[in-house]
Amino acid sequence: MKKLILFSLLLAAALTGAAQTTNAPWAESLQKFNIAYTGSGYMDTAAFTEFLDRAEGGHPSQSFYERFSEDPVVFFKQWGLWRTLLLILLGGLALNLTPCVLPMIPVNIAIIGAGAQAESRRKGFALGSVYGLGITVVYGILGLAVVLGGARFGALNASPWFNLGIAVVFLILSLSMFGVLHIDLSRFQSGLGGTQFKSRFATAFVMGGIAALLAGACVAPVVIAVLLLAGNLYALGVHAGLVLPFVLGLGMALPWPFAGAGLSFLPKPGAWMEWVKRGFGLLILMFAVYYGLLAARLLKTPVMSPVSGEQLVNSAVGLRDALDEAYAARQPVFIDFWADWCKNCHAMDATTFTSPEVKKRLAKYKVIKFDASKYDESPAKETLDRFKVVGLPTYVIMEPVR
Repeated sequence: MKKLILFSLLLAAALTGAAQTTNAPWAESLQKFNIAYTGSGYMDTAAFTEFLDRAEGGHPSQSFYERFSEDPVVFFKQWGLWRTLLLILLGGLALNLTPCVLPMIPVNIAIIGAGAQAESRRKGFALGSVYGLGITVVYGILGLAVVLGGARFGALNASPWFNLGIAVVFLILSLSMFGVLHIDLSRFQSGLGGTQFKSRFATAFVMGGIAALLAGACVAPVVIAVLLLAGNLYALGVHAGLVLPFVLGLGMALPWPFAGAGLSFLPKPGAWMEWVKRGFGLLILMFAVYYGLLAARLLKTPVMSPVSGEQLVNSAVGLRDALDEAYAARQPVFIDFWADWCKNCHAMDATTFTSPEVKKRLAKYKVIKFDASKYDESPAKETLDRFKVVGLPTYVIMEPVR
């Protein structure tokens, strides 16, 4: 009886969710269009024009990475497990070059290299490995939350309190670099001996986890592809697919043990080290200010930065009206799912979408910039669910039904 009641409640919740999506003001308007192509993550001008070419029926040559990003399930069936795992590993390595992680590299170096002041390459390698372990564990857990819980990848960065917490952590780190504070976590590790070096291991693990959380704000196409593949495999009963987000995190962590070994072998200590620490301290302080300002901005109503020709939409009625206008003009639609906390979204606005070539290509489209900053609230939640948006930015191209 209890099982029957539980099943009834789950069925009712599912039907309610489906009804809410079906009864959304834009639902009827959406039926007038076919989804032609979708994409995600940061793309430079060349990559974005190739994306449009494929959406419009062109078939430019594609790399393994592009084939995997376009349809990870088909790639997995064609190329098998080991090639897929290798590509995921390399894709994770490339995450270190995303706009969210790349500026963090000097801070990471300060933690596992000059800031940590390991005595040997061996200890530096170990310290970098623990830092990488933090990345792998947290990135994998984030992936599982998306696959199993229906969360949005990178959405944690939408919380002003998360960003405020990161700002506080960076502030403490910067003060320690200036010698104002002394970070000692050894008292929490009495069972392990409580040495100062072990406290640096704990710091490295925590900061690796923070790096993974911040990387989640830059959702690269490979991240979306890995999560889609993991979700599909899990739905087919292949539970080993849940390992894929951890493999992606492992790829991101790969360079850090070697960075720790290379940066730990420093010249003899001297006054110059104090200047290095102060330099890193100033850099980390700048990050603290950045995330503090981001937290303050998120506490206010998000303000989008429109690109010429775009129609800004933040409501279900607004999306319906924009779709109806496009259909009346028999115009294809380009939807840019955007958020104020999405760093790749800002990077696209500042670079690719300002390119004359891209503007020319998008001129024939009805360009809709949909505000998904409050991703867990209506109407963004229903809209993201309908378009199966896992992370931001995501681009959807639709053609009117003839």
